Amino acid sequence: MVKLSVIIVNYNVCYFLEQALLSVRRAVQKLGQPVEVFVVDNNSADGSVAMVRARFPEVILIANHDNPGFSKANNQALRLATGEYQLLLNPDTVVEEDTFRACCDFMDAHPDAGGLGVKMLDGQGKFLPESKRGLPTPMVAFYKIFGLAALFPKSRTFGRYHLGFLDNDQAHEIEVLSGAFMLMRKAALDQVGLLDEDYFMYGEDIDLSYRLTLGGWKNYYFPGTRIIHYKGESTKRTSVNYVFVFYRAMVIFARKHFAPGRAGLFSLLINGAIWLRAGAAVAQRLATQLAPLLLDAGLVWLGMYFLKEYWEHNHRYVPGTYPPRYMLAAVPVYIGVWLTAVFLSGGYDRPVRTSRIVRGVLLGTVLISAASNFLDAWRFSKALIILGGAWATAALVGRQLLAHFIKYKDFRLNERRQKNIAIVGSGPESRRVRQLLEAAGVQARVIGYVNTEAPTPNTQHPTPTIPLQPAPAAASTASEEPLGELRQLADIIRLYALDELIFCGKDLPASQIISLMLTLPPEPPVAYKILPEDSQYIIGSSSKDSPGDYYTLDIALNLYQPRQARAKRLLDMLSSGALLVLAPLLVWFQKQPAGYLRNCLAVLLGRRTWVGLRYTPGPARARPAVLSPADAAQSALLNDVTRRRLELLYAKDYEPETDLGILLRSWRRLGQ
Repeated sequence: MVKLSVIIVNYNVCYFLEQALLSVRRAVQKLGQPVEVFVVDNNSADGSVAMVRARFPEVILIANHDNPGFSKANNQALRLATGEYQLLLNPDTVVEEDTFRACCDFMDAHPDAGGLGVKMLDGQGKFLPESKRGLPTPMVAFYKIFGLAALFPKSRTFGRYHLGFLDNDQAHEIEVLSGAFMLMRKAALDQVGLLDEDYFMYGEDIDLSYRLTLGGWKNYYFPGTRIIHYKGESTKRTSVNYVFVFYRAMVIFARKHFAPGRAGLFSLLINGAIWLRAGAAVAQRLATQLAPLLLDAGLVWLGMYFLKEYWEHNHRYVPGTYPPRYMLAAVPVYIGVWLTAVFLSGGYDRPVRTSRIVRGVLLGTVLISAASNFLDAWRFSKALIILGGAWATAALVGRQLLAHFIKYKDFRLNERRQKNIAIVGSGPESRRVRQLLEAAGVQARVIGYVNTEAPTPNTQHPTPTIPLQPAPAAASTASEEPLGELRQLADIIRLYALDELIFCGKDLPASQIISLMLTLPPEPPVAYKILPEDSQYIIGSSSKDSPGDYYTLDIALNLYQPRQARAKRLLDMLSSGALLVLAPLLVWFQKQPAGYLRNCLAVLLGRRTWVGLRYTPGPARARPAVLSPADAAQSALLNDVTRRRLELLYAKDYEPETDLGILLRSWRRLGQ
């Protein structure tokens, strides 16, 4: 009889899925009983299906041709699963080697247990409060939505959503399990039913947990084993889409399980809160993105005010004072032109380069001077425009220098500060990490590696303490000495001022990696990443509030650099506008006229791009493309390998004029 069925639903996170399945494979070996593993792929475009087939032949793969959502995908596998216990596991997780054994033992010892959740940690080893949750009754949900739960997390009244008053290191009976790790008894599922497919994403775990308790079963929080959950519940806390989807899931839950009268009032409160939280999310994102621009605008306006005052009182050719509209209207326009030109010149990109700021302000000054020649009523002083441009340059560079000094304690503004990285693993894996970092174009200085192999004990003479080795000046070689031993890791972090540790999954079990995350001192802060065994991805996350990231080749592609991405977006907008104007003429020559206007509008609104990757999986942030660089070849003989190679070359050496050339050569295919 199958003891455990593991079900993972995947959508475009191949790099996470690979690591999760490697940890599942080790945990299955430790369990020592029959296990079946399902992966349900919701039409991923990043090679997930091919990776599973190649690396994990033991996995039962269900490859969907659309994205039916989390609930329906899990139910597809649950209907086939035969295990005594059935685990819903997120792909962005890493389980310890003893996780399945410990959980099954707990369930065996508690026959009243219908469901089980475990202690979850984020990518930095911090406890995730969603490991244990209470039922979101109207009042509990109200406290969470309006922030009282965050203000008083350990209160038995306000903190019931995450049960913050319960000890994180003690087993407890709880009400709601997390869908990231949701272990259930098959007998309980047969009784209460599967996931409710009315939920597309979020809320289905709350609904099923509640139905388990209504069926007479108990849900438990079990801290006897730990898992890493990279994204956590609050990954997209500032996303408007997250706010709408998550809280509307609560409305579905309330309408289903609470009395109609109370559900109506609850729905009204929730919908009101949704708009408040959505507005707060938009405001927070805008404030974060616009803060540097607003600060620069304020500094330039202040400087322009003092320049005007000085010029009025000290220059003999100024006939009196300038009219109020100069500071209220003209100067804000000047500032807008200068900052826009600096932005388009890459003055706000990292690393900051003074030349980009100077180029942007100079271009803006020329534009302002030229435009003022045609507007007699708004022509004030060329000298003030030139002096203002000089002040704008000084203010923008000075503000960047000050911010850089506060963060890094130096004035090397034009230099990208390289991270200090140490690798925790064997010599061969250390060299593989270096190769991957180099291939991905990661700006980092690899200090060395920390040996994970314990020294051979000598019974006649005590083993002396191995001194910490100086960082090598050259690249890693076969004879490179380690920085020290694993037991010296805290000292190594402090001595070399490390910013990041990369753990080698081939040399360290997940349980040891998690233990190190928990036991290493919080100061100085260091980021953690993991290279799974035989993987090409180095995976990590800075906190539960940021999505997991990874080092991979798209970092080095010119197409995804901020300056090029911005230029590409600007070109898309301008070309879409021109093509819409020319639509009455061009639409008659299109091979697919019906799609011409649709594509023009989609590109103009940022939903698509004219030229991009169509045959090569790109990062999740990439917009769908109308045309591929391969289309410009205008040959029906190209195979998929050639198309992908052409796209890779396009992405590696991308320049905006490349898009223009492809548009001109493929202009009859704009409706495809």
